[in-house]
Amino acid sequence: MPSLNRDTRSLGILQRFVKRKSDSEERCELCSAPLRGGHQHLWEIAKRQAVCSCDACAILFSDQSGPRFRRIPRDIRSLAAFALSDEQWASLNIPVDVAFFYRDTNAGRTIAMYPSPAGATESALTFDSWTELENDNTVLATMQPDVEALLVRRGRAAHKHYLVPIDECYRLVGLIRMHWRGLSGGSEVWIEINRFFDDLDQRARPAREEAAHA
Repeated sequence: MPSLNRDTRSLGILQRFVKRKSDSEERCELCSAPLRGGHQHLWEIAKRQAVCSCDACAILFSDQSGPRFRRIPRDIRSLAAFALSDEQWASLNIPVDVAFFYRDTNAGRTIAMYPSPAGATESALTFDSWTELENDNTVLATMQPDVEALLVRRGRAAHKHYLVPIDECYRLVGLIRMHWRGLSGGSEVWIEINRFFDDLDQRARPAREEAAHA
């Protein structure tokens, strides 16, 4: 009988452990199915936020006409030959050296955002400025509305340009918000920013148009 009690207690402990582990598993935010690493993400257009999704929900919800969600792509494309002069950059009214741009279907226009200690901040963007940029860089015509963005970093040594999934932009925003210290940000935030862009460089492939000219 004592051994039975020990077995029962052991079983109860194991069941509670499995339940805690199950509760901590990442789940699809639409159907609650368990998710594995590298799962899909959908973009909830009205709320401008990413939603974790299983493959089935990603197909179901992103293929509807007039969708509430769009499936976020996974490709990261580097734009080594992107044309953006200092004068054009100044005309975009971005007060910092990092920004991203995407077409917002609800707003019916391209939105310019930049990361700040308070989160993602919208900047005024004139139609003429963006149109000029599109005319100089036909690769922007391939950018998917809502879920893909032009990400720009204006560094002292070099300028970098990418087409990235929109959730990568908000990942950068989150890193800056989390690690910013004081007025200038502190050394930690710049380490994280550099690490973020190093990671992009490792995962990026050349945009098709630029690869054809390489």
